[in-house]
Amino acid sequence: MTNQIKIAVVGVGRWGVHLLRNFLEHPQVRVAAVVDPNSERLATVQRQYFLSKTTEENVLLITEWQKIKQITDLDAVVIATPASTHYSLITDALDWGYHVLAEKPLTLNLRECHELCQLAQKRQRQLMVDHTYLFHPAVERGQVVVQEGELGDLRYGYACRTHLGPVRQDVDALWDLAIHDIAIFNTWLGQQPVSVQALGKVWLQRGHGGQRGDLCSLSSPSSLSSPSPLPYGKPSKARLHPITPSGLADLVWVTLTYPNGFQAYIHLCWLNSDKQRRLVVVGSRGSLIFDEMSAASPLTLLHGELEMQSNHFIPVNQSQQVLQIEKNEPLKRVCDRFIHCVHNNTPCVVSSGWVGTQLVNILAALTESLNQDGKLIVLNTNQD
Repeated sequence: MTNQIKIAVVGVGRWGVHLLRNFLEHPQVRVAAVVDPNSERLATVQRQYFLSKTTEENVLLITEWQKIKQITDLDAVVIATPASTHYSLITDALDWGYHVLAEKPLTLNLRECHELCQLAQKRQRQLMVDHTYLFHPAVERGQVVVQEGELGDLRYGYACRTHLGPVRQDVDALWDLAIHDIAIFNTWLGQQPVSVQALGKVWLQRGHGGQRGDLCSLSSPSSLSSPSPLPYGKPSKARLHPITPSGLADLVWVTLTYPNGFQAYIHLCWLNSDKQRRLVVVGSRGSLIFDEMSAASPLTLLHGELEMQSNHFIPVNQSQQVLQIEKNEPLKRVCDRFIHCVHNNTPCVVSSGWVGTQLVNILAALTESLNQDGKLIVLNTNQD
């Protein structure tokens, strides 16, 4: 097919294989290379996707990042590697003239995010972040419901994201899980938080100074040491989450406060066998529920309000509406949007590098609050 986008997928771990699958199936894409330092992982994806048999040209399977420069006419790279490697890899890719789709978070450091966005603009290349939920049909429909005022006056919101693993060793539960719900709340409200708070506990990966179950206190960015070298290339200049004396938080409670006074509360834990993926916005006339675990539909609108009758508040106008949404894999839509952005060399408004930077700014402020035992942190939206 003419005008195909030629890409390399970098990292084929738990999430990278899903990106690889989608791009292999995309009619406007030719996967030219798969990069991973683990040769056994490369052999696995070669067998799984019959790479040498089903493609017109062989897909290069390489363990060294620098070798992608040898690929002729490469257009873009897809980066699904540990977040601590993102800054180095994305910098290289943009400098070499490639468009970039990066797994979330963009990086673990706000300054680095800002630099990458500026570099993409300078090189006139697109930098997009895979915030998959922003492409979920239920999230898109929910945004319409909230912003058209069907819930009445917005009161508050809450979310729960819990499961028994997977447990990360490079970031805590905050950085691993919170970004999804924060992105959804921001999208539905059409606002960014103005202040944040966070509390957490460490059980599994405690440092020398922590006590089992103690309130976690994570190191601030200024105290960080550089990470050890990584096989993808030089490491990030700064990591926001090395394993600290207090360890990595298994449980985190987040509070987000928005300009209109709306507050959202998020419960995050990877040490909880009660798997939940649920987010709710409550208004004066009803509640909107996004529940991925629901068998019927992930999006439900509960109508209902309180009316004063004989000096008592009585529930009235109660009903339940299951909202129908299109069946389309969100990650496939991410990949489609990236290819569209590359073809037209236009930014992705929904999930650009700047959107990723805003979310990292919020996570960095939440980490500061964790480090100060839940202190209220006013967000700096300047990012300079």
